[in-house]
Amino acid sequence: MIHPRELAIKDFTYELPDERIAEYPLPQRDESKLLVYKEGLIKEAIYKNIADHIPADSLVIFNNTKVVEARLLFQKPTGGVIEIFCLEPWGGVDITHAMMQKEKAKWKCLVGGASKWKSGLLEKQIKYNHETISLYAKKVEQLTDIFVIELSWKPADVSFVEVLHATGLIPLPPYLNRQAEQTDIERYQTIYAKNEGSVAAPTAGLHFTDAVIQSLSNKNIRRHFITLHVGAGTFKPVKSKTMEGHEMHSEWIDVKKETIEHILHAHSKNIIPVGTTSFRTIESLYWMGVKAFYDSAISIKKMEIKQWDVYELADKTINTQQSLQSLIGWMDERKMDNIIIPTQLLVAPGYVPQIADAIITNFHQPNSTLLLLVAALVGDDWKKVYDYALQNDFRFLSYGDGSLLWVNNK
Repeated sequence: MIHPRELAIKDFTYELPDERIAEYPLPQRDESKLLVYKEGLIKEAIYKNIADHIPADSLVIFNNTKVVEARLLFQKPTGGVIEIFCLEPWGGVDITHAMMQKEKAKWKCLVGGASKWKSGLLEKQIKYNHETISLYAKKVEQLTDIFVIELSWKPADVSFVEVLHATGLIPLPPYLNRQAEQTDIERYQTIYAKNEGSVAAPTAGLHFTDAVIQSLSNKNIRRHFITLHVGAGTFKPVKSKTMEGHEMHSEWIDVKKETIEHILHAHSKNIIPVGTTSFRTIESLYWMGVKAFYDSAISIKKMEIKQWDVYELADKTINTQQSLQSLIGWMDERKMDNIIIPTQLLVAPGYVPQIADAIITNFHQPNSTLLLLVAALVGDDWKKVYDYALQNDFRFLSYGDGSLLWVNNK
């Protein structure tokens, strides 16, 4: 097995016609088609019957992040429009705290029309809760392809998330090639979205309805929630020939100790994350536990999972129970009820899942790290899965259909 650094991205591509990309969601969330893959076999179902394909006593892990209105439009006095797309907080502030900042905040941003914004403050007035908010934007620094922008506002006692609610727009994926519409405000959120901080939806969860969740409960399929705030980097294509030249995006996770305990107690059952975000979160927990097992005094900074960490730790694998117990013990010593930390975990062929037994996920872009993750779980059968979906009218990407894929190499 070659090291994931040496993987050639050309081996993880396929032809995706534009007409197969779902521009809008179906009228009913749970009417989406579901491809079920297990041990080389494929069958079709629909999401409202997904409980029929999950064993009783399984644990399903959902990502309860909530998409924020991260696109801000400013009109210049000359009439031109500058768009500021907030990607992530600047300066090491985690998303949870960044959303609650007051008076001002610094963010890494994409800037549309940056060449028209020579210098000075951009300003706009916003009506919110019967008061006027004055919002200002100032360029602080230009990085490689993004800017550090300082956003400030008055009154100063308003939180940043309230500013976004008041004036921001939902950031639809770029491949939809359309502006957000009123219906997207509801449909580009999961029904269980709670913790604000994502600039893209955890799309595998968009198919779930109250009725589907009730059907899981009726079968004694348990569920728990983690939070991974999805960054725009999730859409970042791999442009280098091999993965060594690609920098994996980093995203913040927020997981309660209680949830880790539930995963620990369920480790002998089927554990199924909903979406690549939930998968990366629970697998990151395992590797944090490995770090804590070998160094109980490790700092939270060193607990972060970097892009290649898990491959360098491969000879230090321990069982799931040891890992999660070590992580819980590490948290107990620090009186932590939850762990808020970034992860840069890259899952690619060569990776062996440590916690997840299957994944519920949509169909992903060619040449993407999300497709690499699928290939890591089902091996070369990813081609069979995607060929079947293309030949049988499955809809692709964020608003498309999805799949339940059982791990092949655990």
